Amino acid sequence: MDRKELRSFPETLHEKNGFWTVYQAKTVLYELQTEHQHLAIIAHPFFGKMLILDGIVQITMRDEFIYSEMMAHVPLFAHGEAENVLIIGGGDCSVACEVLKHAAVKRVTLVEIDTSVITLSQKYFPEFTGSVFADKRFESIIQDGMEYVARAKRRFDVIIVDSTDPQGPGKVLFSKKFYAACKRCLTERGILVTQNGVPFLQQDELVSSMRHFRKLFPHSGCYLTARPTYVGGHLAIGWASNLDIATIASDNIADRYAAEGSFPTKYWTTQLHDAAFALPRFIQRIVERA
Repeated sequence: MDRKELRSFPETLHEKNGFWTVYQAKTVLYELQTEHQHLAIIAHPFFGKMLILDGIVQITMRDEFIYSEMMAHVPLFAHGEAENVLIIGGGDCSVACEVLKHAAVKRVTLVEIDTSVITLSQKYFPEFTGSVFADKRFESIIQDGMEYVARAKRRFDVIIVDSTDPQGPGKVLFSKKFYAACKRCLTERGILVTQNGVPFLQQDELVSSMRHFRKLFPHSGCYLTARPTYVGGHLAIGWASNLDIATIASDNIADRYAAEGSFPTKYWTTQLHDAAFALPRFIQRIVERA
């Protein structure tokens, strides 16, 4: 297709640092302003289908597996006996799809503020939503994540915060108030994991979360992955728990993976699980600032 026919979608997340990332859509599959945010689903020549919220890329068919597998498998295998899992956000269901690969999990509750994300993901991302909504262990709730954890009577073994960046409806999901409410919803051995941005470009985001975690939990930190469409290098995934999940022996993780049937993965491995907690010096110093 001629370049002039391609529509550009600039991601301005790092505009304050002086650059944009621009994606040229081969086709705009759907676009609307929802009650909460601007939503666009496009087809990209290289990344395939993409979900963009308020101008920020959430998932692409090309690289979503990196993020989804690390958000799901690290806390679940670190816990070892997780049965009840809560996902805040993640209406595209890519993370839920990975969580449900764990046969030991009995119930997955997804709380998404924007019904349009779920409805349109069912139409345009059946690769994730098809198996998820067909699974009797899964339930979805349309509600603000902050409100849900503040009032929920249930307790969860793992809480995964698959949020946007700290702006718009996702801003409250980076607050001490939210993390404290999450702690209230966790079981004694429960684990909280959060999307904490790219430290090279968003270090304040990581420092803020680490400070909140350390006031609320005996153990906390971050582990790393690298996803091409999350521009800027390493992506930090924050964690907090009564357990020190960074020190679990790799043999234990391998045994738990084998017990779950060693299901296929595209990014996560038992070796990578262990290595993800090894932080480059500059990120280690960012975390220490907390």
